[in-house]
This record gives sequence, structure tokens and C-alpha cells, in this order.
Amino acid sequence: MALKIIASQCTQCGACEFECPSEAIKFKGDAYVIDPNKCTECKEAFDTQQCVSVCPV
Repeated sequence: MALKIIASQCTQCGACEFECPSEAIKFKGDAYVIDPNKCTECKEAFDTQQCVSVCPV
């Protein structure tokens, strides 16, 4: 199951987009969104989700 960005809490800093190894995070319209077809939650590649690890919120 893909992660979701909570728009009301997102500061739109962009750190998650650049950190995502699956390139699943993109800025669309006025918010960042995670493509559930691309998001792997970094399973089998990392111990933690990379987007979560760099998120300042």
C-alpha cells in the first residue's frame, strides 16, 4: 500500500520528491502526490521510507 501525503501538513519543501528512489512523488497542481503504482514504500531496499526520513513535518 502506497504512502499518502497529508496536504494540510505538507510544507511543499520538495525534499521527498528528490529522495524517492521510485520516482513516485511529483508536484501536481498545487500539491505533492504519490503515485500508488510506483510507490514501494522502499521495502526490500531500505530500512525506512526515504521520503518520511527527510520530511521536516
